[in-house]
Amino acid sequence: MKGFRTRNDTDGDRSRQSPAPGRASEDHLADEHTRLLPNRVDSTPYLSPDDPAVSPYNLWTVRFVRWVTVALAGVSFVWWVLMIVAVFITPTGLHVRGSPFFSFAYATIAFLTLVVSLLFFSTPSKLARMLSIINALALLVHLVIILAVPGLRHAEIWAGIASVAWASLMAIWFVAADRTVQWGKAEEEERLTGRSETRRTLLEWLAVTLSTIALVIITLAVVLMTCTLTLRAIDSSLDSPGERYWVDGNRYQIHLYCFGNKTDEKGGKTTTVLLEGGEDTVERGLWQFAENAVKNGSIHRFCFADRPGMAWSDTAPSPFSASFASDALSEALSRAGEDGPWVLASAGIGSLYSRVFGSRHGEQVHGILMIDPLHEDLLSRIGAPGRGFLLWIRGVISPCGIDRISGAIFRGRRAVDRVWGRSSYQSGTTIFAKLQESLVADSLTKRDVVSSRAIQDKDTPLVVISSGDMIRKDTDWEDKQRDLSHLTKNLQDWDIVDGAPHRVWDTLSGREVIEKRLRKLVRSSKTSEV
Repeated sequence: MKGFRTRNDTDGDRSRQSPAPGRASEDHLADEHTRLLPNRVDSTPYLSPDDPAVSPYNLWTVRFVRWVTVALAGVSFVWWVLMIVAVFITPTGLHVRGSPFFSFAYATIAFLTLVVSLLFFSTPSKLARMLSIINALALLVHLVIILAVPGLRHAEIWAGIASVAWASLMAIWFVAADRTVQWGKAEEEERLTGRSETRRTLLEWLAVTLSTIALVIITLAVVLMTCTLTLRAIDSSLDSPGERYWVDGNRYQIHLYCFGNKTDEKGGKTTTVLLEGGEDTVERGLWQFAENAVKNGSIHRFCFADRPGMAWSDTAPSPFSASFASDALSEALSRAGEDGPWVLASAGIGSLYSRVFGSRHGEQVHGILMIDPLHEDLLSRIGAPGRGFLLWIRGVISPCGIDRISGAIFRGRRAVDRVWGRSSYQSGTTIFAKLQESLVADSLTKRDVVSSRAIQDKDTPLVVISSGDMIRKDTDWEDKQRDLSHLTKNLQDWDIVDGAPHRVWDTLSGREVIEKRLRKLVRSSKTSEV
């Protein structure tokens, strides 16, 4: 109608009369009637910062980054599962010659990093990015150390190297993904609310706190693994007394050491004592004892090989039973040109491995001496599920090396202690070897030992030396020692050393009995040859 003006018309007149927002015209200075803000009716309304529509997921780039993170988490999970399986049954191509628990630890770090990223994807945090940068740099240092140190490169081979490289890349991806979400969040807040939001809700603070705690734990684990890897690099420089020989199709190496003359004064072959360690390495006790026996003239020569995972020998693929151990020992001896004749001297659980070897080399074995041997009927103690689970837990945390690090810092433990000495039980390779032993003790290994007993040459001279302490504490132990004294029909002696522990050679009386019986077996072997 004529003379009637709408609100828009009025506003339009005012806007034409008023200077543009933020500036005054030359003819009109800003006063209380000047419009400083744009017309609310014509402008686009802003959303509340708490509106669900204000989300970085509105951007295609952010959604794409999340899809890629989910895919990477899936790949990491598959690799993590393979690393678990490799501990129990090694898939083809995934065998590492060192501790498989290190590869498992790297796979776990990669997978957990991506899980944290996905759980708190929409809540970026600068502190989380800083922690992940620290992890990425530390893991890159791990990769450089492994590639630079020949011993570590030999132990980890491609599977271990791939695991640490993947973990490092996933830490870098976490930073890139979190930064992308931070950018997308700011972009959407400025577009939909008019400004970038600086405050956080209570749920957002909770998410940031939880993600930070998770990444702090991962960072601590990486720092401890860095220290452990440094100790491993130092230990790998420790020279072995013997030589290492490839076995099992060049999949891993066995350390073999021999001491003494191969021939006697008349040019004949020397009977060699072949030592097999028990729960510990041969180097820890029996090595020194055997060298003293050679110097005393009780024996002329001895050899020993470290079982896979012990001392200087690589770990073997799983499963690994006494039969596999015998094959590896036979191959290493053959490659070294050692063909006997042998007197087998073994201790504890090592007697089972020695018996399997002896049954397969009957003509070359001229005597058997067992020091407080473990009977096959007691293998259920070694293969108890609880013991195996504890070994697995120890293996999982072994890459952090808390006990090894504290031993090196506060107790002065050296490379010798960690490789074959009093701290060797803390090594990831030793723990893995014990776990392998436990997994098949009451199945594959027991079958191997029972079969070896059936084919054992019954005329082979036999000596059994038992611990008085073990017999006194365990009635089953005494019964089984007596049964082992009938392993062959040619029992020379069965000695029970009073006051001697399971490691009989730790006592003077035990060493004297062992040396005396070895001398007798070696001399009777020479007599039979003549």
